[in-house]
Amino acid sequence: MLALLRLIANGLAPLTLAGAVAAYLEPGLFLVFKDVFLWLFAATMFALGVVLDPADMQATLGRPRALFAGLAAQYTLMPLLGFAAAAFGGLPPALALGFVIVGCAPGAMASNVIVYLAGGAVAYSIALTILSTLLSPLLTPLLVQWLGSAFLDIPFWPMMQTILMTVVAPLIAGMGLRQVLGKRLTLAQEIAPAVAAVAIVIICSYAVAANQARLAEVGGQVFLLVVLLNALGYVLGWQAARWFGFDLRHRLTLAIEIGMQNAGLGVALALKHFAPETALPGALFAVWCIITSAGAASYFRRTRHRTAVLTP
Repeated sequence: MLALLRLIANGLAPLTLAGAVAAYLEPGLFLVFKDVFLWLFAATMFALGVVLDPADMQATLGRPRALFAGLAAQYTLMPLLGFAAAAFGGLPPALALGFVIVGCAPGAMASNVIVYLAGGAVAYSIALTILSTLLSPLLTPLLVQWLGSAFLDIPFWPMMQTILMTVVAPLIAGMGLRQVLGKRLTLAQEIAPAVAAVAIVIICSYAVAANQARLAEVGGQVFLLVVLLNALGYVLGWQAARWFGFDLRHRLTLAIEIGMQNAGLGVALALKHFAPETALPGALFAVWCIITSAGAASYFRRTRHRTAVLTP
């Protein structure tokens, strides 16, 4: 059973791709999740709370300047890139808004695993993910309202409430459960990543299923913009880390954190508050960023013995 759980958690990239393909070919398989996708996303945040090590957080919080720099990059670079894709992509308003939402989302939980596999600064990655997630109830709706109002009316307070209920509350609940598990914590830490992986696969697959017809019409154009958004996120994240004077491990970490957005949250917000097509950029971004980051992690893992500075 533990081997199966690890296989699921480590296979997030192929599982997400397989789910997206299955959802496109047989959308009915995933449309049944229409009424529960928010609960599924809450499960991913609960899982993150369970696996979060307080010692890692305490060590990383001792570097406030590095954390502030990373958060500033997270909430400026990707929102502006998302807005640029929306403004110059020649897309209908609902699809354009989808790129804004992706850009304004916090860092992805999966980035912590990718940073670990790539040999980056894991504690720094976890701290950035947690802090950007905790700030997301305010900053994500605020940025979406500011940047996205050019395309559609933005419901700021309902979005903020959704994030509080599906991100902050389950995250705190997971951290609380961690404190009372005792000897069962090890088992819970094996189960939690697999639960999060399954939930993300289902959420993204549902978004693809709900947009099957639209994919055939605009899939190529939207996919190209997704590729550019992801690639520029990695490049600008790395460059920002150089400006901040980070070492190579922290440059790698920040590049991954910026390039990988919590597109699952973006999809959940889009499906809850806007038309189904608004979720399409987030669904495609989730699939693509996991594939590219997993490939990058595999490369760095193979070459780590030749790049000692990247070794944890």
